[in-house]
Amino acid sequence: MTVEIKVRANGPYKVTGKVRLVDAEGNEIDTAPHEKDGTIVLCRCGKSKTKPFCDKSHKTACFRG
Repeated sequence: MTVEIKVRANGPYKVTGKVRLVDAEGNEIDTAPHEKDGTIVLCRCGKSKTKPFCDKSHKTACFRG
């Protein structure tokens, strides 16, 4: 399956498909707790308390992207 990364209007990146997520130090990040139906959502507003995953903080931050 091809990985799809969708930039959502004024919201997070929606990533569908099997991916390996790595932090700045090269450590793999466990995506399983944040995955639903093979999809994860990644923060792009910078306000999430669960970075790099979206926690819907963009809504209260009035993020426009």
